Amino acid sequence: MSEDDEFIRLVPIVKSLVETFPNIILSVDTFRAQVAKASVEHGVAMVNDIAAGLLDDKMLETVAHLKVPYIMMHMKGTPQTMQTLTQYNDIVKEMLFYFSERIAKARSFGINDLITDPGFGFAKTVEQNYEVFQKLDLFNLLELPMLIGISRKSMIYKTLNSNAEEALNGTTVLNTIALTKGAKILRVHDVKEAMECVTLFNKIY
Repeated sequence: MSEDDEFIRLVPIVKSLVETFPNIILSVDTFRAQVAKASVEHGVAMVNDIAAGLLDDKMLETVAHLKVPYIMMHMKGTPQTMQTLTQYNDIVKEMLFYFSERIAKARSFGINDLITDPGFGFAKTVEQNYEVFQKLDLFNLLELPMLIGISRKSMIYKTLNSNAEEALNGTTVLNTIALTKGAKILRVHDVKEAMECVTLFNKIY
């Protein structure tokens, strides 16, 4: 959608949520600096950028000025072109290089609160998603909190020959494995089930 449409759809909802629930903690998912700025000015606490600043050259500067945590995801191209850009020689090595470069760039602007997101499903085939998942603990080398977003994604239901509606059990399995590999944040659709997963994980570890 256009930047104007994103403003129209997003900002009134953010304002309403913050007014109704003053203690709410919101994250805005946008790759546009001005949308991130407006959202934070209306009460959003964190910026989640699928492009790690590569689709808007003002994003890193803007986040630094806003002084909020910043989630940077791995992706190649744009949401429109990413699934044509799944060629890698060594996907995990290339992702680690990508994050190292983006982290250095973000810190050059003065952003300190950084979170990484491997970007499951973004510029990755199903097989590549599982290769990344298998080696997920290597991303702890970046020494930053890691967010995992695999909730009901096609990498689950395509593997199980089902659909998104039937992917909760598979989601819980992968969320649990992600926690054992160092994930600190789970982005989910099913909050109750995810919290049960975290509670039991914490009981053991």
